[in-house]
Amino acid sequence: MTSPASLSPAQAAARLEEFTVIDVRGPGEYASGHVPGAHNVPLDRMAEALPALKSAAARGALLVVCASGVRSTRAAEILADADIASTTLTGGTSAWESTGHDLDRPAGAKAVWPMERQVRFAAGSLVVAGVLAGRRFPAARWLSAGIGSGLVFSAVSNTCGMAAVLSKLPHNRTPRTAPDLNETLEAIQS
Repeated sequence: MTSPASLSPAQAAARLEEFTVIDVRGPGEYASGHVPGAHNVPLDRMAEALPALKSAAARGALLVVCASGVRSTRAAEILADADIASTTLTGGTSAWESTGHDLDRPAGAKAVWPMERQVRFAAGSLVVAGVLAGRRFPAARWLSAGIGSGLVFSAVSNTCGMAAVLSKLPHNRTPRTAPDLNETLEAIQS
């Protein structure tokens, strides 16, 4: 499989009006700041959004965005499998913001760490806990081994079970003020 087409933040900013921007991060991450005009379609809900995204792609180009580019690349692959062309934003919203472009932040939205940072924090904490607990209870070292194995599997399979679990935490869920996925899909189709 070939890599999806991608644009740098500068290239995307110059052509932003041409795109329907799809942010595939979790609702909490999206609410903490997103590319102007982006619609939130979380990666784990892409399958149900495919008809709306196909409709939007028929009217113009799709730009798929996440925090760093990993999830948007996966989303672009899902779209390509459904014969929907898309482009990704190289480096995601992190690169967008670091190159001086503004992010839309809804009033009252709280900042949420990007999912990759949450995964690194959780995995690192569990490994350290396993090592420390293993000094007193040797079997606790299996926790560290399990987390390490999970990280290897995550890299090889380009999936992340820990991110799926963390996305269910309250701070990563849809804020009350955010539109639900059905409203977002209606907006994308119109």
